[in-house]
Amino acid sequence: MGAIHRLPGHNPADVAVGARLKQWRRARGLGTDALAAALSLSPQQIRLVEAGRAPLTTLQIAAATACLSLPLWALMSDTRAY
Repeated sequence: MGAIHRLPGHNPADVAVGARLKQWRRARGLGTDALAAALSLSPQQIRLVEAGRAPLTTLQIAAATACLSLPLWALMSDTRAY
């Protein structure tokens, strides 16, 4: 709806990745500060990513999956790749 008023909308892919990142971060018992340090971001930026309001670069996605000991598909899809 924001796009109608020429306000930036939320990219559905960023929202989905952010939600998965938050789910896995919590499941692994990792705080936003620790994840932020691993991705060279601030905790505020991590909160924006998890809310779907900021995208991650491919390098940041790779760093997040490494930090959380996840395969890449875990942040990109709800369907297992294997």
